[in-house]
Amino acid sequence: MRNICMTVSYDGTAYSGFQTQPSQNTVQDYLEKALLRLTGEVIKVTSSGRTDAGVHSRGQVINFYTAAKIPIERWCLAMNTLLPADIVVSGAKQVAMEFHSRRSAIRKTYRYTIRCGRHPDLFKRHLEFYHPTRLNTDAMREGLLHVVGTHDFTSFCSERSTKLSNVRTIFEAKLECDPPDAMLESYAIHIYLTGSGFLYNMVRIIAGTLIQVGEGKRTSEAIRTILEAKNRAKAGPTAVPHGLTLWEVSYNEDALTLDCLSDL
Repeated sequence: MRNICMTVSYDGTAYSGFQTQPSQNTVQDYLEKALLRLTGEVIKVTSSGRTDAGVHSRGQVINFYTAAKIPIERWCLAMNTLLPADIVVSGAKQVAMEFHSRRSAIRKTYRYTIRCGRHPDLFKRHLEFYHPTRLNTDAMREGLLHVVGTHDFTSFCSERSTKLSNVRTIFEAKLECDPPDAMLESYAIHIYLTGSGFLYNMVRIIAGTLIQVGEGKRTSEAIRTILEAKNRAKAGPTAVPHGLTLWEVSYNEDALTLDCLSDL
């Protein structure tokens, strides 16, 4: 038996999220169907975390156990021939049996993208939230500073969350702007949040609130006040899902190392 780890990228537009559901239209469903065809085994995939319907991934991490003898260097090519074009696996490696893609993770980074200006980008319409007027990015950056550190994020968490604690640590929060597109007269704003873990809809609620800061409807200092309130009603709306991407999941190198086997 082997424990195989892979990175999965996907455009979440067509899917009902990552985690398997009765509809069988999830990323996990397609991964497990491909594994069944490839190995003849009914395999349960474990992921670093769930993503909702319409949310994308650049760096989702999965692991699964298999008795298949397929050489490690052939897994990705074989899987990608069986997967839809909007799901791609990469970076396959064999890891220690105790490796768990969710429990072994030490930090995750999400990116939320807003296109701001006169015209949307047609080719990125599934990856960006379009905002037709300019936003005050300096104020948004100042607001982001308040979420860094260890806080109770109840105000930035869906009331549907079932977590026992809403305390999370944000290691880094930054806002970057792409150069303006002269033809479209618009530009992309990227909000990056890196933390120990995230609550249900946490990144999207932070993004929705920051958009209000950028619009001048709230001050930068309001982010701190909202955090202290521990009341979801005090925060802004939940931003639309298609602007969100699971950007990267990080692990200690020891967790991903197995002697005599190399990464692709």
